[in-house]
Amino acid sequence: MPHIIDHIDRELLKALQRDAGLSQRELAEVVGLSQNACWRRLKALNDSKTLLGATMRVDRAQLGLDLVVFVMLRTGHHSADWLDTFRRHVLTIPEVVDFHRIGGDYDYQLKVVTQDMASYDRVYQHLIGGVELDSVTSYFAMETIAEGRLLPL
Repeated sequence: MPHIIDHIDRELLKALQRDAGLSQRELAEVVGLSQNACWRRLKALNDSKTLLGATMRVDRAQLGLDLVVFVMLRTGHHSADWLDTFRRHVLTIPEVVDFHRIGGDYDYQLKVVTQDMASYDRVYQHLIGGVELDSVTSYFAMETIAEGRLLPL
């Protein structure tokens, strides 16, 4: 049976999205629970796969990852074997941070984060070298206005 999310769970999820590094004691204080009650709710959220682990956001500019590219892909292949090969191939590219199958004029959208144009070209060459694609269109971000926003709970 799926876990039913109530207002306290939503507050826990909001707090964790803002700061996954909160201790259980701090998290309990934020949402007004005892530590034991907080632990039980966190366990239920983990068990139901509502929580998918804890991560920290990293400032990509501090690491020299200044180029963000949205890559739009079209393919004429839609067999299960081709799709499996394509998905496995794309997931070998660490610079691909988001990967979506989409509707509309394109079939897939990738978000690539890398250092510069030369490093993006290496990503591009690897991408097209692994599977047959009909078209690859790259859009280069000029400015990041919002990134990694919290889910609207």
